[in-house]
Amino acid sequence: MLKIILLVVVAAIAVVLVYAAPRPNTFRIERSTRIQAPPAKVAALIDDFHAWQTWSPWEQRDPALQRTFSGPQRGVGAIYEYQGNKQVGQGRMEIIESSLARILIKLDFLQPFEAHNQAEFTLQPDGDGTRLTWAMSGPQPYLFKLVGVFFNMENTVGKDFDQGLAALKEQAEH
Repeated sequence: MLKIILLVVVAAIAVVLVYAAPRPNTFRIERSTRIQAPPAKVAALIDDFHAWQTWSPWEQRDPALQRTFSGPQRGVGAIYEYQGNKQVGQGRMEIIESSLARILIKLDFLQPFEAHNQAEFTLQPDGDGTRLTWAMSGPQPYLFKLVGVFFNMENTVGKDFDQGLAALKEQAEH
């Protein structure tokens, strides 16, 4: 009986390992909203890391979050490093492209896991407002594919993006 249980457990583990292997090598999470404000006003809240404290969903998760800003105040070369509790982790962001149409950020997560991704904010004029899309993309190594079998990053991070976009919308519209 013990042999049968052991064989079932080993078979189940093998199935999960095999199932994870062909999953995509990259990922992309994306959310959009319409903001009743011009692209320049919306971009100003994204292009200046100091403004993120007013809308980023992760800023509220650690009252003792340590932040370091370097480089220019805004735009290309602006850097934001952070270290926080286990909900926030540790990482670094750098703006590598900045225009009224698109802001691209290099994301380096250091803890609780290491990952190197990009965040992209695209701003499209939409009548008298702006259609803002927030996306994150990057490589998906085998370990992340395996975790993805049990943990849906699209739903979890997507909820954070929805929360951040709602807060950003509120800031830009007032």
